[in-house]
Amino acid sequence: MHMGALLLSATQYWQFWAGVVVALLFIWNVWLLLRDIPEHGSEEESSSSEEEEVRVPPPPNDARDLPRFIAERVYWPFPDPTVRCALVEEIVGDLLHIFDSVVLSSFFPNLQRAIGVGGAFEGWNPHMKDPVYRLLVPMTAPRGHSFHLELGNEEDLLARKSSIRVELECTCEREQDFGDMLCFLHHSEEELKKQEPSLLSTLCTDSYLDAEKTARWFQNFVKSAWVLMPQSQVYNVEVLPSTRTCKFQLTGAARRRLTIEIVFGVQQEDSDIFLSSQMRKDTSIPSTTWPQSCSVAERKFFQHVAREGMFNSIHLKCMQVCAHLVEGTVFPTYVVKTIVMHLLTNIPMAMWHKTDFLLRMDNIMRCLRGCVREKRLDHFFFGNEMVPDVIVLPPSFQNSEPINLFEHLKRNQYARADALQKFEVVRERLRRLITYGHERKHRARRRRRADRQ
Repeated sequence: MHMGALLLSATQYWQFWAGVVVALLFIWNVWLLLRDIPEHGSEEESSSSEEEEVRVPPPPNDARDLPRFIAERVYWPFPDPTVRCALVEEIVGDLLHIFDSVVLSSFFPNLQRAIGVGGAFEGWNPHMKDPVYRLLVPMTAPRGHSFHLELGNEEDLLARKSSIRVELECTCEREQDFGDMLCFLHHSEEELKKQEPSLLSTLCTDSYLDAEKTARWFQNFVKSAWVLMPQSQVYNVEVLPSTRTCKFQLTGAARRRLTIEIVFGVQQEDSDIFLSSQMRKDTSIPSTTWPQSCSVAERKFFQHVAREGMFNSIHLKCMQVCAHLVEGTVFPTYVVKTIVMHLLTNIPMAMWHKTDFLLRMDNIMRCLRGCVREKRLDHFFFGNEMVPDVIVLPPSFQNSEPINLFEHLKRNQYARADALQKFEVVRERLRRLITYGHERKHRARRRRRADRQ
Protein backbone atom coordinates (compact mmCIF):
# COMPACT_ATOMS: atom_id res chain seq x y z
CA MET A 1 0.00 0.00 0.00
CA HIS A 2 2.86 2.37 0.80
CA MET A 3 4.58 1.52 -2.51
CA GLY A 4 1.37 2.19 -4.51
CA ALA A 5 0.85 5.55 -2.87
CA LEU A 6 4.45 6.50 -3.66
CA LEU A 7 4.07 5.51 -7.32
CA LEU A 8 0.81 7.53 -7.59
CA SER A 9 2.52 10.57 -6.07
CA ALA A 10 5.50 10.26 -8.48
CA THR A 11 3.14 9.96 -11.47
CA GLN A 12 1.26 13.14 -10.53
CA TYR A 13 4.57 14.96 -9.99
CA TRP A 14 5.82 13.91 -13.44
CA GLN A 15 2.56 14.97 -15.13
CA PHE A 16 2.80 18.39 -13.55
CA TRP A 17 6.32 19.11 -14.82
CA ALA A 18 5.51 17.64 -18.19
CA GLY A 19 2.64 20.14 -18.50
CA VAL A 20 4.98 22.97 -17.54
CA VAL A 21 7.48 21.93 -20.22
CA VAL A 22 4.74 21.69 -22.88
CA ALA A 23 3.47 25.17 -21.95
CA LEU A 24 7.00 26.63 -22.18
CA LEU A 25 7.55 25.01 -25.57
CA PHE A 26 4.24 26.45 -26.82
CA ILE A 27 5.14 29.95 -25.64
CA TRP A 28 8.62 29.64 -27.23
CA ASN A 29 7.16 28.62 -30.59
CA VAL A 30 4.59 31.40 -30.52
CA TRP A 31 7.34 33.96 -29.81
CA LEU A 32 9.44 32.65 -32.69
CA LEU A 33 6.44 32.90 -34.99
CA LEU A 34 5.58 36.47 -33.94
CA ARG A 35 9.19 37.51 -34.27
CA ASP A 36 9.16 36.62 -38.00
CA ILE A 37 5.97 38.62 -38.74
CA PRO A 38 6.71 42.38 -39.22
CA GLU A 39 4.37 45.07 -38.02
CA HIS A 40 1.92 46.66 -40.49
CA GLY A 41 3.72 49.99 -40.66
CA SER A 42 7.15 48.47 -41.17
CA GLU A 43 5.71 46.19 -43.85
CA GLU A 44 4.35 49.21 -45.73
CA GLU A 45 7.66 50.98 -45.42
CA SER A 46 9.47 47.89 -46.64
CA SER A 47 7.20 47.52 -49.65
CA SER A 48 7.47 51.21 -50.47
CA SER A 49 11.25 51.09 -50.19
CA GLU A 50 11.33 48.09 -52.48
CA GLU A 51 9.08 49.98 -54.89
CA GLU A 52 11.49 52.92 -54.86
CA GLU A 53 14.40 50.58 -55.52
CA VAL A 54 12.56 49.26 -58.55
CA ARG A 55 11.75 52.71 -59.90
CA VAL A 56 15.20 54.19 -59.38
CA PRO A 57 17.73 52.15 -61.38
CA PRO A 58 20.90 51.09 -59.58
CA PRO A 59 24.14 52.88 -60.44
CA PRO A 60 25.89 51.35 -63.44
CA ASN A 61 28.80 49.00 -62.88
CA ASP A 62 30.29 49.84 -66.25
CA ALA A 63 31.15 53.36 -67.46
CA ARG A 64 29.66 52.49 -70.83
CA ASP A 65 26.25 52.21 -69.16
CA LEU A 66 26.45 55.74 -67.72
CA PRO A 67 24.66 57.55 -70.61
CA ARG A 68 21.71 55.15 -70.47
CA PHE A 69 21.59 55.43 -66.67
CA ILE A 70 21.44 59.24 -66.74
CA ALA A 71 18.93 59.32 -69.60
CA GLU A 72 16.59 57.14 -67.54
CA ARG A 73 17.06 59.24 -64.40
CA VAL A 74 16.34 62.60 -66.06
CA TYR A 75 12.70 63.19 -65.34
CA TRP A 76 10.36 63.93 -68.28
CA PRO A 77 8.07 66.19 -66.23
CA PHE A 78 5.32 66.94 -68.72
CA PRO A 79 2.95 64.71 -70.66
CA ASP A 80 3.10 64.41 -74.41
CA PRO A 81 1.16 67.47 -75.71
CA THR A 82 0.40 65.79 -79.05
CA VAL A 83 -2.12 63.48 -77.35
CA ARG A 84 -4.83 66.14 -77.60
CA CYS A 85 -3.87 67.57 -81.00
CA ALA A 86 -6.46 65.48 -82.84
CA LEU A 87 -9.20 66.76 -80.51
CA VAL A 88 -8.10 70.36 -81.00
CA GLU A 89 -8.06 69.98 -84.79
CA GLU A 90 -11.55 68.48 -84.68
CA ILE A 91 -12.90 71.36 -82.59
CA VAL A 92 -11.38 74.06 -84.82
CA GLY A 93 -12.48 72.17 -87.94
CA ASP A 94 -16.09 72.13 -86.73
CA LEU A 95 -15.87 75.82 -85.87
CA LEU A 96 -14.65 76.71 -89.37
CA HIS A 97 -17.37 74.53 -90.91
CA ILE A 98 -20.01 76.55 -89.07
CA PHE A 99 -18.27 79.72 -90.21
CA ASP A 100 -18.53 78.65 -93.88
CA SER A 101 -22.26 78.04 -93.53
CA VAL A 102 -23.00 81.29 -91.70
CA VAL A 103 -21.06 83.90 -93.71
CA LEU A 104 -22.03 82.81 -97.24
CA SER A 105 -23.53 86.16 -98.20
CA SER A 106 -20.97 88.35 -96.42
CA PHE A 107 -17.63 89.66 -97.62
CA PHE A 108 -15.36 88.61 -94.78
CA PRO A 109 -12.12 86.76 -95.58
CA ASN A 110 -12.38 83.14 -96.62
CA LEU A 111 -10.90 80.91 -93.91
CA GLN A 112 -9.00 77.83 -95.03
CA ARG A 113 -8.22 74.64 -93.13
CA ALA A 114 -6.29 75.33 -89.91
CA ILE A 115 -2.63 74.30 -89.61
CA GLY A 116 -1.36 73.25 -86.19
CA VAL A 117 1.84 75.14 -85.32
CA GLY A 118 3.99 75.75 -82.26
CA GLY A 119 5.49 73.47 -79.66
CA ALA A 120 2.36 71.45 -78.86
CA PHE A 121 1.98 70.29 -82.46
CA GLU A 122 5.72 69.82 -82.88
CA GLY A 123 5.80 67.41 -79.94
CA TRP A 124 7.21 69.50 -77.08
CA ASN A 125 5.75 71.94 -74.62
CA PRO A 126 7.70 75.19 -74.17
CA HIS A 127 5.02 76.60 -71.83
CA MET A 128 6.07 74.21 -69.03
CA LYS A 129 2.55 73.67 -67.73
CA ASP A 130 -0.64 73.36 -69.75
CA PRO A 131 0.23 73.75 -73.43
CA VAL A 132 -1.41 76.31 -75.67
CA TYR A 133 -2.59 74.66 -78.87
CA ARG A 134 -1.91 77.23 -81.57
CA LEU A 135 -3.31 76.92 -85.07
CA LEU A 136 -2.74 79.19 -88.04
CA VAL A 137 -5.83 79.77 -90.20
CA PRO A 138 -4.89 80.89 -93.74
CA MET A 139 -7.10 83.61 -95.20
CA THR A 140 -7.91 84.42 -98.81
CA ALA A 141 -9.72 87.44 -100.22
CA PRO A 142 -13.53 87.27 -100.49
CA ARG A 143 -15.48 87.81 -103.71
CA GLY A 144 -14.80 91.15 -105.37
CA HIS A 145 -11.60 91.71 -103.34
CA SER A 146 -7.90 90.94 -103.66
CA PHE A 147 -4.97 90.85 -101.24
CA HIS A 148 -1.65 92.50 -102.11
CA LEU A 149 1.27 91.79 -99.79
CA GLU A 150 3.61 94.69 -99.09
CA LEU A 151 6.73 93.22 -97.53
CA GLY A 152 8.44 96.45 -96.53
CA ASN A 153 12.19 96.87 -96.22
CA GLU A 154 14.20 94.09 -97.89
CA GLU A 155 17.31 94.95 -95.87
CA ASP A 156 15.74 93.95 -92.56
CA LEU A 157 13.80 90.76 -93.25
CA LEU A 158 13.00 89.89 -89.65
CA ALA A 159 11.79 93.33 -88.57
CA ARG A 160 10.18 94.42 -91.83
CA LYS A 161 6.81 96.11 -91.49
CA SER A 162 4.77 93.91 -93.80
CA SER A 163 1.14 94.72 -94.49
CA ILE A 164 -1.81 93.42 -96.53
CA ARG A 165 -3.42 95.93 -98.84
CA VAL A 166 -7.03 95.21 -99.85
CA GLU A 167 -8.35 96.27 -103.23
CA LEU A 168 -11.79 96.00 -104.82
CA GLU A 169 -12.14 94.17 -108.12
CA CYS A 170 -14.72 94.41 -110.85
CA THR A 171 -17.20 91.54 -110.80
CA CYS A 172 -19.51 92.66 -113.58
CA GLU A 173 -18.42 89.88 -115.92
CA ARG A 174 -18.90 87.25 -113.22
CA GLU A 175 -22.41 88.15 -112.10
CA GLN A 176 -23.67 84.66 -112.94
CA ASP A 177 -20.88 83.04 -110.90
CA PHE A 178 -21.50 85.27 -107.87
CA GLY A 179 -25.30 85.21 -108.00
CA ASP A 180 -26.96 88.36 -106.67
CA MET A 181 -23.69 90.09 -105.83
CA LEU A 182 -23.36 93.69 -107.02
CA CYS A 183 -20.05 95.03 -108.26
CA PHE A 184 -18.54 97.35 -105.65
CA LEU A 185 -16.84 99.39 -108.37
CA HIS A 186 -19.68 99.94 -110.82
CA HIS A 187 -22.83 100.25 -108.74
CA SER A 188 -24.04 103.30 -106.88
CA GLU A 189 -23.91 103.61 -103.11
CA GLU A 190 -27.69 103.36 -102.93
CA GLU A 191 -27.64 100.05 -104.80
CA LEU A 192 -24.75 98.69 -102.67
CA LYS A 193 -26.77 99.30 -99.48
CA LYS A 194 -28.88 96.28 -100.48
CA GLN A 195 -25.97 93.88 -99.88
CA GLU A 196 -23.42 93.31 -97.13
CA PRO A 197 -20.64 95.90 -96.82
CA SER A 198 -17.25 95.28 -98.38
CA LEU A 199 -14.20 94.10 -96.47
CA LEU A 200 -12.78 97.62 -96.72
CA SER A 201 -15.68 98.84 -94.59
CA THR A 202 -15.44 96.16 -91.89
CA LEU A 203 -11.96 94.81 -91.15
CA CYS A 204 -9.67 97.36 -92.81
CA THR A 205 -7.98 100.58 -91.78
CA ASP A 206 -6.93 102.91 -94.62
CA SER A 207 -7.27 100.12 -97.19
CA TYR A 208 -5.08 97.74 -95.14
CA LEU A 209 -6.30 94.63 -93.37
CA ASP A 210 -6.39 95.31 -89.64
CA ALA A 211 -5.18 92.44 -87.43
CA GLU A 212 -6.92 93.73 -84.30
CA LYS A 213 -10.26 94.17 -86.04
CA THR A 214 -9.92 90.70 -87.53
CA ALA A 215 -9.25 89.20 -84.11
CA ARG A 216 -12.23 90.94 -82.47
CA TRP A 217 -14.50 89.89 -85.35
CA PHE A 218 -13.62 86.22 -84.94
CA GLN A 219 -13.77 86.37 -81.14
CA ASN A 220 -17.38 87.55 -81.40
CA PHE A 221 -18.09 84.79 -83.88
CA VAL A 222 -16.78 82.11 -81.45
CA LYS A 223 -18.98 83.46 -78.65
CA SER A 224 -22.12 83.32 -80.76
CA ALA A 225 -21.37 80.14 -82.72
CA TRP A 226 -20.35 77.94 -79.79
CA VAL A 227 -23.95 76.96 -79.06
CA LEU A 228 -24.05 75.33 -82.51
CA MET A 229 -20.94 73.26 -81.84
CA PRO A 230 -21.35 69.56 -80.95
CA GLN A 231 -18.64 70.04 -78.29
CA SER A 232 -20.83 72.60 -76.49
CA GLN A 233 -22.48 69.67 -74.68
CA VAL A 234 -19.12 68.74 -73.15
CA TYR A 235 -17.15 71.97 -72.82
CA ASN A 236 -17.88 75.48 -71.59
CA VAL A 237 -16.06 78.13 -73.62
CA GLU A 238 -14.42 81.33 -72.39
CA VAL A 239 -12.86 83.75 -74.88
CA LEU A 240 -9.63 85.05 -73.34
CA PRO A 241 -8.29 88.59 -73.78
CA SER A 242 -6.11 88.79 -76.88
CA THR A 243 -5.36 91.74 -79.13
CA ARG A 244 -4.35 90.15 -82.42
CA THR A 245 -5.41 86.50 -82.11
CA CYS A 246 -8.50 84.56 -81.01
CA LYS A 247 -7.67 82.73 -77.80
CA PHE A 248 -10.29 80.71 -75.96
CA GLN A 249 -10.34 78.16 -73.18
CA LEU A 250 -12.54 75.08 -72.93
CA THR A 251 -13.43 73.58 -69.55
CA GLY A 252 -14.89 70.08 -69.24
CA ALA A 253 -16.87 68.40 -66.50
CA ALA A 254 -13.67 67.25 -64.77
CA ARG A 255 -12.47 70.90 -64.71
CA ARG A 256 -9.69 70.00 -67.10
CA ARG A 257 -8.87 72.95 -69.32
CA LEU A 258 -7.92 73.13 -72.97
CA THR A 259 -6.49 76.39 -74.35
CA ILE A 260 -6.67 77.06 -78.08
CA GLU A 261 -5.25 80.06 -79.93
CA ILE A 262 -6.18 80.84 -83.53
CA VAL A 263 -3.70 82.96 -85.48
CA PHE A 264 -4.68 84.45 -88.84
CA GLY A 265 -2.29 84.47 -91.78
CA VAL A 266 -1.98 85.20 -95.48
CA GLN A 267 0.34 82.98 -97.49
CA GLN A 268 3.38 84.57 -99.10
CA GLU A 269 3.35 83.41 -102.72
CA ASP A 270 3.16 79.58 -102.74
CA SER A 271 5.61 79.14 -99.87
CA ASP A 272 5.38 77.94 -96.26
CA ILE A 273 5.88 81.51 -95.03
CA PHE A 274 2.85 83.54 -93.93
CA LEU A 275 2.15 87.10 -92.91
CA SER A 276 0.74 86.45 -89.46
CA SER A 277 -1.48 88.38 -87.08
CA GLN A 278 0.62 87.19 -84.14
CA MET A 279 3.28 89.63 -83.06
CA ARG A 280 6.50 88.82 -81.28
CA LYS A 281 6.66 89.13 -77.53
CA ASP A 282 7.66 92.43 -75.95
CA THR A 283 6.91 94.36 -79.14
CA SER A 284 4.33 96.94 -80.08
CA ILE A 285 3.39 97.26 -83.73
CA PRO A 286 0.58 99.01 -85.64
CA SER A 287 -2.61 97.04 -86.08
CA THR A 288 -2.14 96.99 -89.87
CA THR A 289 1.30 95.36 -89.59
CA TRP A 290 1.47 91.62 -90.24
CA PRO A 291 4.93 90.18 -89.39
CA GLN A 292 6.38 87.30 -91.34
CA SER A 293 5.95 83.93 -89.62
CA CYS A 294 7.97 80.72 -90.13
CA SER A 295 5.73 78.64 -87.85
CA VAL A 296 4.31 76.51 -90.69
CA ALA A 297 7.80 75.88 -92.08
CA GLU A 298 8.98 74.87 -88.59
CA ARG A 299 6.09 72.43 -88.21
CA LYS A 300 6.96 70.87 -91.58
CA PHE A 301 10.61 70.61 -90.53
CA PHE A 302 9.79 68.59 -87.41
CA GLN A 303 7.39 66.41 -89.39
CA HIS A 304 10.26 65.74 -91.81
CA VAL A 305 12.58 64.90 -88.92
CA ALA A 306 9.99 62.50 -87.48
CA ARG A 307 9.75 60.68 -90.81
CA GLU A 308 13.51 60.49 -91.21
CA GLY A 309 14.22 59.63 -87.57
CA MET A 310 13.56 56.68 -85.33
CA PHE A 311 11.03 55.87 -82.64
CA ASN A 312 13.40 56.55 -79.73
CA SER A 313 14.72 59.86 -81.07
CA ILE A 314 15.69 62.16 -78.24
CA HIS A 315 15.55 65.60 -79.94
CA LEU A 316 12.14 66.53 -78.54
CA LYS A 317 13.19 65.62 -75.01
CA CYS A 318 16.34 67.69 -75.43
CA MET A 319 14.27 70.71 -76.47
CA GLN A 320 11.86 70.20 -73.58
CA VAL A 321 14.64 69.91 -71.01
CA CYS A 322 16.44 72.96 -72.44
CA ALA A 323 13.21 74.98 -72.41
CA HIS A 324 12.95 74.13 -68.71
CA LEU A 325 16.59 75.12 -68.14
CA VAL A 326 16.35 78.56 -69.80
CA GLU A 327 13.12 79.50 -68.03
CA GLY A 328 13.50 82.92 -66.43
CA THR A 329 16.76 83.75 -68.26
CA VAL A 330 17.53 86.04 -71.20
CA PHE A 331 17.35 83.10 -73.62
CA PRO A 332 13.93 82.62 -75.23
CA THR A 333 12.86 79.11 -76.13
CA TYR A 334 13.12 80.05 -79.80
CA VAL A 335 16.90 80.24 -79.37
CA VAL A 336 16.92 76.63 -78.10
CA LYS A 337 14.65 75.61 -80.96
CA THR A 338 16.92 77.25 -83.55
CA ILE A 339 20.03 75.56 -82.14
CA VAL A 340 18.37 72.15 -82.15
CA MET A 341 17.17 72.61 -85.75
CA HIS A 342 20.73 73.43 -86.85
CA LEU A 343 22.08 70.38 -85.01
CA LEU A 344 19.42 68.11 -86.51
CA THR A 345 20.64 68.99 -90.00
CA ASN A 346 24.30 68.41 -89.10
CA ILE A 347 24.12 65.33 -86.82
CA PRO A 348 22.61 62.15 -88.33
CA MET A 349 19.35 61.01 -86.80
CA ALA A 350 20.96 57.70 -85.88
CA MET A 351 22.95 59.66 -83.28
CA TRP A 352 19.83 61.04 -81.55
CA HIS A 353 19.08 57.82 -79.69
CA LYS A 354 18.17 57.65 -76.02
CA THR A 355 21.69 56.67 -75.05
CA ASP A 356 23.02 59.79 -76.83
CA PHE A 357 21.15 62.14 -74.52
CA LEU A 358 24.27 63.37 -72.70
CA LEU A 359 26.18 63.97 -75.93
CA ARG A 360 23.36 65.88 -77.56
CA MET A 361 22.77 68.02 -74.47
CA ASP A 362 26.49 68.75 -74.45
CA ASN A 363 26.25 69.76 -78.13
CA ILE A 364 23.39 72.15 -77.36
CA MET A 365 25.19 73.73 -74.40
CA ARG A 366 28.45 74.13 -76.32
CA CYS A 367 26.59 75.65 -79.25
CA LEU A 368 24.73 78.09 -77.02
CA ARG A 369 27.94 79.16 -75.26
CA GLY A 370 29.76 79.55 -78.57
CA CYS A 371 26.97 81.63 -80.07
CA VAL A 372 26.93 83.96 -77.05
CA ARG A 373 30.71 84.38 -77.14
CA GLU A 374 30.72 85.01 -80.89
CA LYS A 375 27.54 87.11 -80.61
CA ARG A 376 26.00 85.25 -83.51
CA LEU A 377 23.18 82.74 -84.01
CA ASP A 378 21.92 82.38 -87.57
CA HIS A 379 18.20 82.14 -88.23
CA PHE A 380 17.48 78.68 -89.59
CA PHE A 381 15.47 79.68 -92.70
CA PHE A 382 17.46 82.63 -94.08
CA GLY A 383 20.36 81.83 -96.39
CA ASN A 384 20.64 78.28 -95.07
CA GLU A 385 21.45 75.64 -97.69
CA MET A 386 20.72 72.84 -95.19
CA VAL A 387 16.95 73.48 -95.13
CA PRO A 388 15.19 70.27 -96.31
CA ASP A 389 13.67 70.39 -99.80
CA VAL A 390 10.20 69.59 -98.46
CA ILE A 391 10.03 73.14 -97.08
CA VAL A 392 9.12 75.78 -99.65
CA LEU A 393 10.73 79.18 -99.02
CA PRO A 394 10.34 82.45 -100.93
CA PRO A 395 13.31 83.52 -103.09
CA SER A 396 14.02 86.35 -100.64
CA PHE A 397 14.72 83.78 -97.93
CA GLN A 398 16.86 81.56 -100.13
CA ASN A 399 18.97 84.36 -101.60
CA SER A 400 19.43 86.44 -98.45
CA GLU A 401 22.45 86.53 -96.20
CA PRO A 402 22.08 84.68 -92.87
CA ILE A 403 20.13 86.68 -90.29
CA ASN A 404 21.78 86.99 -86.86
CA LEU A 405 19.39 86.42 -83.93
CA PHE A 406 22.09 87.67 -81.53
CA GLU A 407 22.65 90.98 -83.30
CA HIS A 408 21.66 92.81 -80.12
CA LEU A 409 24.67 91.32 -78.31
CA LYS A 410 26.97 93.11 -80.76
CA ARG A 411 25.34 96.44 -80.09
CA ASN A 412 25.25 96.07 -76.30
CA GLN A 413 28.27 94.71 -74.42
CA TYR A 414 26.29 94.65 -71.18
CA ALA A 415 23.73 92.36 -72.82
CA ARG A 416 26.55 90.02 -73.88
CA ALA A 417 28.00 89.94 -70.35
CA ASP A 418 24.54 89.27 -68.92
CA ALA A 419 24.00 86.48 -71.46
CA LEU A 420 27.29 84.83 -70.47
CA GLN A 421 26.30 85.03 -66.81
CA LYS A 422 22.87 83.55 -67.52
CA PHE A 423 24.51 80.75 -69.49
CA GLU A 424 26.37 79.71 -66.34
CA VAL A 425 23.00 79.59 -64.57
CA VAL A 426 21.65 77.33 -67.31
CA ARG A 427 24.69 75.06 -67.12
CA GLU A 428 24.40 74.79 -63.34
CA ARG A 429 20.73 73.83 -63.70
CA LEU A 430 21.72 71.11 -66.14
CA ARG A 431 24.39 69.83 -63.75
CA ARG A 432 21.85 69.58 -60.94
CA LEU A 433 19.34 67.89 -63.22
CA ILE A 434 21.88 65.26 -64.25
CA THR A 435 23.11 64.81 -60.67
CA TYR A 436 19.75 64.44 -58.99
CA GLY A 437 17.69 63.24 -61.92
CA HIS A 438 14.07 62.69 -60.92
CA GLU A 439 14.86 61.59 -57.33
CA ARG A 440 13.43 64.90 -56.15
CA LYS A 441 10.03 63.69 -57.27
CA HIS A 442 10.45 60.48 -55.25
CA ARG A 443 11.55 62.39 -52.16
CA ALA A 444 8.46 64.56 -52.37
CA ARG A 445 6.32 61.45 -52.73
CA ARG A 446 7.91 59.89 -49.64
CA ARG A 447 7.32 63.10 -47.66
CA ARG A 448 3.64 63.09 -48.60
CA ARG A 449 3.36 59.45 -47.56
CA ALA A 450 5.00 60.22 -44.20
CA ASP A 451 2.62 63.14 -43.63
CA ARG A 452 -0.39 60.90 -44.22
CA GLN A 453 0.92 58.39 -41.72
